[in-house]
Amino acid sequence: MSTLAILGGTPVRREPLPMRRTMGDEEKRAVMRVMDSDKLSGFFGSPGDGWLGGPEVRGFEDKWASRYGFRSAITVNSWTTGLMAAVGAIGISPGDEVIVSPYTMSASATAILFYGGIPIFADVDAQTYNITAETIRDKITPRTKAIMVVHIFGQAAEMDAIVTLAGQHDLKVIEDAAQAPGIKYRDRYVGAIGDIGGFSLNYHKHIHTGEGGVLVTNDPALATRCQLIRNHGENLVDFVGVDDWTNMIGSNYRLTELCAAIGNEQLDKLPGLLAHRQRLAEHLSRRLAAVPGITPPKVAEGSEHAYYLYPFTIDTGALGISRSAFVKAVNAEFPTAGHWEQTVLVEGYVQPLYLAPLYQRKIALGRNGFPWQLNAGETYDYSKGICPNVERLHDNDLVYTPMVREPLTIGEMDQLADAIEKVVAGARSIASHAA
Repeated sequence: MSTLAILGGTPVRREPLPMRRTMGDEEKRAVMRVMDSDKLSGFFGSPGDGWLGGPEVRGFEDKWASRYGFRSAITVNSWTTGLMAAVGAIGISPGDEVIVSPYTMSASATAILFYGGIPIFADVDAQTYNITAETIRDKITPRTKAIMVVHIFGQAAEMDAIVTLAGQHDLKVIEDAAQAPGIKYRDRYVGAIGDIGGFSLNYHKHIHTGEGGVLVTNDPALATRCQLIRNHGENLVDFVGVDDWTNMIGSNYRLTELCAAIGNEQLDKLPGLLAHRQRLAEHLSRRLAAVPGITPPKVAEGSEHAYYLYPFTIDTGALGISRSAFVKAVNAEFPTAGHWEQTVLVEGYVQPLYLAPLYQRKIALGRNGFPWQLNAGETYDYSKGICPNVERLHDNDLVYTPMVREPLTIGEMDQLADAIEKVVAGARSIASHAA
């Protein structure tokens, strides 16, 4: 057995990992087309043709909707504002409860708070890391109005059971598919299997426009409401003719013509990028499945995985070293990362959201505990222990890598697997050295 790099041996790789390069000549030409038009945004926050934006925005929306079979696609300037628009569009009001995963970016839950809704956190499945109908069911109360499903890491959640459960309780379903564009669940693209959902176009995502997002829905009324919230709806409700004015105070969530032009080109690249990541992930999973103490990500039957990140779990008891020691030893087999994209392994993911000060103190909007104080007699438990699978994954079991990406190759996947095998084989020497 070769000596581990962390103990002075030769590392598996000496050259820094190559960075992603996301923009090409197609995007440059698209940007110059918009620049030459001198029309960087086509929106007007008043009645008239411009309330839906300019030709680049409309073209990008139409292309996304037709490409993946959605009735409507609505662009926004970030997926955070997209989530806020979705929560507003389904009619969440102060005191309403929305069930959501605690293992996701903070905006999934704060979008609920923005309208005075109360996030209720359901545990995740320990193998897929998604909330399920089983973990959701016990969280439903008479105050529950919606479920927000997060397709975390790019894995499609088991939507059939969740949608069926929602229908039994007359609940809306929002899909936070920020990390899962172009992914199917049982031959249907995620995003609008529920009532409404969408995707992130943030720089770190599969495709991007710098910042941005896309809402998708097959419900024309929800599409109109999102368009109103996106663009100062209070000025447009009479013009559009909506019947329900709830949550129709809008803002400026509009995507620029420049961003939409870039998005048009990026969207054409998405199928190839997904296929490349899936090939890398499948190869890496085959390698890691043979390593004691390592469990590759499970792709649930009927689901696809976009591999925004590649998560896996470790058994520290079987390895004989802590997760921290394992991650440090594997990372030492590669050059020190100069950028997040060059990182090899990371411990855990985000802290379970309910452990953040916002939920521990129950102070969100104003100083008096809004919105939690609205439901008299309800204490809302956000204490440690309410979601044991999430806490175990975050504290001890979960490791992820951002290496399953372009322009990396099967060769780099083999280097990562070689490094993991090397560390697992040398775990006793790490433990002895630490002692």
